[in-house]
Amino acid sequence: MILLLGGSGYVGEAFQKLLTKRGIVFASIARHDCDYSQPETLRELIRKTKPHFLINSAGYTGKPNVDGCELDKENCLLGNSVLPGVVARVCAEEKLLWGHVSSGCIYTGAHLDGSGFTEEETPNFSFRTNNCSFYSGTKALGEEILLSYPECYVWRLRMPFNEFDGPRNYITKLMRYEKIVEFTNSLSHLDEFVSACWETWERRVPFGIYNVVNPGPVTTKGVVEHIVKAGISNKKFQFFKDEAEFMKVAAKAPRSNCVLDGSKLLRCGIKMSDGYEAVDRALKIWVK
Repeated sequence: MILLLGGSGYVGEAFQKLLTKRGIVFASIARHDCDYSQPETLRELIRKTKPHFLINSAGYTGKPNVDGCELDKENCLLGNSVLPGVVARVCAEEKLLWGHVSSGCIYTGAHLDGSGFTEEETPNFSFRTNNCSFYSGTKALGEEILLSYPECYVWRLRMPFNEFDGPRNYITKLMRYEKIVEFTNSLSHLDEFVSACWETWERRVPFGIYNVVNPGPVTTKGVVEHIVKAGISNKKFQFFKDEAEFMKVAAKAPRSNCVLDGSKLLRCGIKMSDGYEAVDRALKIWVK
């Protein structure tokens, strides 16, 4: 039996879909039904449900995007930094193994040769580097707290998407924003992401941090070209001149745009499709 925290969220619903498809018994818990940010409440929940594994897909992203976190810092800190620590401590006390959905937004840029950041590299977009959004800072802090709890998986998600049109979908965002900005990034196909996360547990690979991203970075213009080619949007895409114009006109907080190295996951025998291949597959079966 799997205990899923944050099952009503964007990533949580994808986990629900995966577990249901595989016939795995699970209990999906939302915070508005049970405040598992309180240690005693979480402990009671675990003892009541007796799970074999816990998945924490709960977190705080802000609406409509990370700029919203700048206006709700208390809940952002609670969801992204305090909660992972609470879950880690209670799971350690209850001897329950678990996995945590984190984010790749704790990095910015890429190496000079274009290669991505590995799991061993210190985040360079965090409170400690004093260059980040509040959201990214809290996600980096959450991971830092988990370093004291080695018996868990930390799964880094990066700019998720799939074939379903929706406000959290990266492809949808590109089509809905009035203007967009050119960047190079790693992406995570949402369904591939949850499948890969599950495989880390199913295969019992070593605990630790994993960049769960589709290999091969993509560019904003590259994804737009694939959208246009697929014929799902007749919009004339407009781009900001550069990042400086974007930050001046459209953003309240700095954005993470980065490339992550997913080779650690691949060395465990867990393969994800190429980034542009995953984008094309989603576009081919796009559902509005």
